[in-house]
Amino acid sequence: MDQRISIITLGVNDLEASTDFYINKFGWSKSEQSSDGISFFHLNGILLGLYPISEFKKEIDGLELASKGRNRMTMAFLTRSEKEVDELFKNFESNKIEILKQPEKAFWGGYSGYIADLDGNLWEIAYNPYIELDDEGNLKSSS
Repeated sequence: MDQRISIITLGVNDLEASTDFYINKFGWSKSEQSSDGISFFHLNGILLGLYPISEFKKEIDGLELASKGRNRMTMAFLTRSEKEVDELFKNFESNKIEILKQPEKAFWGGYSGYIADLDGNLWEIAYNPYIELDDEGNLKSSS
């Protein structure tokens, strides 16, 4: 697995208010990868995602999340294919990494699963057909 982070996703209580905060308080611009259900901000080679906490909880199948702040986020590692996701999960299993959710087709059109590091931090390992990666695995700019 390459040494990189593709997306940091924050679980938010109010997507519209949180999106407004980043646009009007930070002065950031939403990425074209955004949709009605998630806001993305293209940073320096990665995306920051804002995702409704209610949907986030559904996606991770009821894993316990804090009511505020810490443990309401996940880091994502994007791959170039579903096959690459599956290969990484085979490697995680052989290395006895805690698998929280096996990869499966996601309602948003991709393919993803979840693992945890030693401290329980969530990593989403995903193929997202709507986000392009360059040769080094960095996110291509949407501009």
